[in-house]
Amino acid sequence: MFSRFAIPLFFLFLAGLVAAQDTSTGSSSSKSKQKTEQRVKSNGAASADTDEGLYRNPEFGFTYHVRYGWVDRTEAMQPEENDPSKSRLLLAAFEHPPEVTGEGVNSAVIITVESAATYPGLKTAADYMGPLTEVTTAKGFKATQDPYEFPIGSQTLVRGDFSKGLSSLTMYQSSLVLLHKGSIVSFTFIGGSEDEVEELIEKLAFPSANKRH
Repeated sequence: MFSRFAIPLFFLFLAGLVAAQDTSTGSSSSKSKQKTEQRVKSNGAASADTDEGLYRNPEFGFTYHVRYGWVDRTEAMQPEENDPSKSRLLLAAFEHPPEVTGEGVNSAVIITVESAATYPGLKTAADYMGPLTEVTTAKGFKATQDPYEFPIGSQTLVRGDFSKGLSSLTMYQSSLVLLHKGSIVSFTFIGGSEDEVEELIEKLAFPSANKRH
């Protein structure tokens, strides 16, 4: 299971690696907010699948509003093998380019999808949280509570919350999982505070069917 699970978690782990050490004092959450407010719109902040930062996915019926000025790395982070039977990266957006070192946590949103058939016996989104939690905690994160149901609009997802100490700051991560028509869609949000993660999650929407048409 873990060998096939490695592709979507590669993106999750890469997002964790972009967190830099904060060598100055002050709140990482307030710094993150200031950087977001001051940042000008950069190249790639809206990909071909977005409209002024609004990513739409009709296949799974959700939208995500990418923060103004964030950097889209979806195309660059796509796996070399375009195998639909494995995983697909739907969206990878970062507060600043992953290759640029900065103060605090480089907040990110990563959305992937893979076939549920990869996991024999998987029947619910909660079943997927088991291996996801194992691999996430193996990377130094700690689960802050047990996975739980988390409704957003017309859908109910399963959510897991994690944190990881990084010298003078803490990185927070929440992963939401949706099982839809034989596919597993995972939404990973990373931020410098719990409040920031919540703000990122609030930008995810599942409009009702009648509103989408």
